[in-house]
Amino acid sequence: MSRPQEFDTQVALSQAMQVFWRKGYEATSMADLLHATGLSKSSLYATFSSKRDLFLAAFDDYRRNRAKDMFKMLGEDPARAAIEKFFRMAISDAGTCNGEGCMSINQAVELAPIDAEVASRVCGDFTGMERALAKTIERGQKEGSIASSMSALNLARLFVVAFPGLQVMVRAGCERVDIEARLTALLAVLD
Repeated sequence: MSRPQEFDTQVALSQAMQVFWRKGYEATSMADLLHATGLSKSSLYATFSSKRDLFLAAFDDYRRNRAKDMFKMLGEDPARAAIEKFFRMAISDAGTCNGEGCMSINQAVELAPIDAEVASRVCGDFTGMERALAKTIERGQKEGSIASSMSALNLARLFVVAFPGLQVMVRAGCERVDIEARLTALLAVLD
């Protein structure tokens, strides 16, 4: 008879996610994960099977939470203000959390080029963002907060391409005034 689990899986997942987010997958050791979660090696392996499985579970948890936040924010009225708020939050977040930025953007660079499962998740995140932005832009065009006559899908595609670029600029330490000027130029395509 196996022993009952004596820890909260969600808490352990969150603690592991913070380590992966801060250090990246490759630089995170099992010792780092054991220290962060407070779990024994046997408990960690019994629950998550491997470092990779733990990473994928933590990454999926991060992605679910971020998508929920994005949908909530983009659902606010008026649509143009919601899009601006979303991008300002993304820029702000990229400069906080010790500069870790968006975990999906990090993995687009670190693992996606060599791991098809991670690449699929990252591309899914971009596609989900594109759909959410297109829906919001279309709503804004109908309500009048977005004056651009360009198709909502094409505008959304432009914003999806700009999303990682703005985050990289923040993480690279570019001047805030320069980042703000680029965001202003990007948002102007909605007018």
